[in-house]
Amino acid sequence: MTKNWLATGALALTMGMSATASYAQTTTIPGEQVGLATGAPLPEGIYALNTFVYQSRDNSALDVGINIPVLVWSTPLVPLGGRIELLVAPPTVFTFGKSGANGLRDTSINVGTFVGGIWAFDLGNNFGVSLLGGVYLNELNGDRGVLRTNAGALANTAVLPQLSSNTYRVGVAASYTGDGYNLTANLTANIYDSPSSFGSGRDFGTVYSLSDSLNLDLTATKKFGKFEIGAIAYGTVNFDTGAKAGGIINAALNDRGRFLMGGLVGYDFGFATAQVYVARTVATTSFDSTEISGRLIVPLYSPTPVAAAPAPIIRKY
Repeated sequence: MTKNWLATGALALTMGMSATASYAQTTTIPGEQVGLATGAPLPEGIYALNTFVYQSRDNSALDVGINIPVLVWSTPLVPLGGRIELLVAPPTVFTFGKSGANGLRDTSINVGTFVGGIWAFDLGNNFGVSLLGGVYLNELNGDRGVLRTNAGALANTAVLPQLSSNTYRVGVAASYTGDGYNLTANLTANIYDSPSSFGSGRDFGTVYSLSDSLNLDLTATKKFGKFEIGAIAYGTVNFDTGAKAGGIINAALNDRGRFLMGGLVGYDFGFATAQVYVARTVATTSFDSTEISGRLIVPLYSPTPVAAAPAPIIRKY
């Protein structure tokens, strides 16, 4: 495989969640795109990508895992010089309650399927930029429900209040991929229909105010042969953290956001590329965590190159 595997990030828009009402409720998990050259257009073809994130949370009743499978079609369409790339992703969130009868039960939650696309431009000299648009269909197929303790009692809060609304996602990314480097900055905004609820009789009829949010993912890595190594950083900020009245609960109350830093190691196996990255909270108003993530990128299909016409044999007599 060539350095083009880095460009898989142009559509590898891994989807995830934070968990519980007291934590940052951006639907797109912070750091889901680090290690990917999300500004660079993909070569035409079909790609599969899977990312798993494990958040080991300090002083919390639970840890969180997020699994994000993504299928990407980099189309042959290049309007105005930018390649159109389409994707679909059905994320799943897992919560792992700490031990004890008063701890929370383990759960698995289907996030609304993400459908979207990217318009990615090659600017030349190994620079690229991309624009993203899409939606998490939480109101169609996102799980509904509440937390339950190991003793069976209901916890009076939604597991993921942001699933009470579809999440509209827009983003912009810029990448440099020359000389084996991947230098990428990616901004992702989440926009909600708010206030929202899970409907009468679900989640005790609670109405949530869902704060729009902004994520920043940063990557600075370099390849040495088949190996890749470098630094990563990522974070999220909620725009509205004020108290609400009239029975409306702000899901991001007193939670402005958080920022993490760490490192990444990758290896190109030829048929696939694997990455592992670890990050630790360096600034937060919500929770401290150590996050360990693994990713696998597999090209499934690319158009067969057109064979060159054989050169005529010329004999000199």
